[in-house]
Amino acid sequence: MDLRQLEYFIYVAELGSFTQAALVLGVGQPALSRQVRRLEVELRQTLFYRNGRGVLLTEAGKRLLAHGRTIQMQFEHARHDVEDARGSPLGRVTIGFPYAVGRSLSSPFVKEFRRRYPKANLCITEGLTVHLHEWLLSGRIDIALLHDPVPSPSLDIIPIREDDLLLLAYKKRTQAASGPSIPMRKVAELPLIIPCRPHPLRMMIETRLANMGLKPMIAVEIDAVATIVSLVSQNEGYAIATRHAITTAEALDHVMTRRIVGPSMCSVLALATSAERPPTTLVLRTTELLQELLHASTPKRD
Repeated sequence: MDLRQLEYFIYVAELGSFTQAALVLGVGQPALSRQVRRLEVELRQTLFYRNGRGVLLTEAGKRLLAHGRTIQMQFEHARHDVEDARGSPLGRVTIGFPYAVGRSLSSPFVKEFRRRYPKANLCITEGLTVHLHEWLLSGRIDIALLHDPVPSPSLDIIPIREDDLLLLAYKKRTQAASGPSIPMRKVAELPLIIPCRPHPLRMMIETRLANMGLKPMIAVEIDAVATIVSLVSQNEGYAIATRHAITTAEALDHVMTRRIVGPSMCSVLALATSAERPPTTLVLRTTELLQELLHASTPKRD
C-alpha cells in the first residue's frame, strides 16, 4: 500500500464513482482502476461493490476509508510541520464547534485566524459534543470544543469556562413565574424538552436527579438547542440550557429563565486535542488563539 493508492481509493469512495474521481484527480480512469485493484489484491479484500450507477463501499472499504483519512491527515501534518521551521505556520487545521458556540465564535475566530496565519488553511465543522468527541479520537478533526467532556487518557482537555444551567419556561406559564430560582427537586415535576442520550447535558440531568431518587419527566427529546428554545417559546414544555446557548437562539421574547438551586448546576466548556498524536505548530497556535478568544468573550461570574 502506498499513499497514491490510498488517495485514489479515498477519492473514489467519497465521490462514489471511478469516472468522477479520475476527472478530479486528473488521471486516466484505467490507471485509477488499476491502482485501486492493486490495493484490493494486496489487502485480499473487495473494497467496492460496482454497479452501473457507480460504486458503494463494502464493509472492508468502510473500515479502510476511516483509517485512510486519518493516515492522509497525519501525513499532511508531518509534511507541514517540517515546513513550519521556515516561518509562519503552514498546512491545514480542522476544528469542531458545538452548534451554539460555533454560531457566536466562528466569525471572529475566522477573521483573526486569517490575519495571523495567512498561509494556513482552516476547516470548521459543527456538531454535537458526542460526535465531536468521536471525530477527535478518530483523527477527523484536530481540535474540538466540548461540553462537559469525560476525562480520557486519549485526550488533552483544557477547561475554558463554566456556564450556569438555567430552567427555560414560557413567560405566561403561571407556575413558572414564582421567583428567580427553582429547586432541582421541582424540576423533576416539569415536562422537559431534553437532548437524547448520550448527550452530556441529558446525562448530567439524569445523574443529578438520580442522586435525589428522582427521574426527569420527559416530554420531547431533541438535540438542537435552537429548536428546544423555540418549542419552549411556543409553550410546549420546559428546558435546561446555559445562558450563552439561549442568547444565540431565536424566539426569546416569550421565554423566561430561572436559576436551578439545591443543587445548582453548571456546564463546563473545554478545549480538547488528541493526546495520542503529536500536535503540529499550526494546531498549537490555533489552540492558543481559541483560548484567547474564549477567555475574552467569557462574562465574569458574580
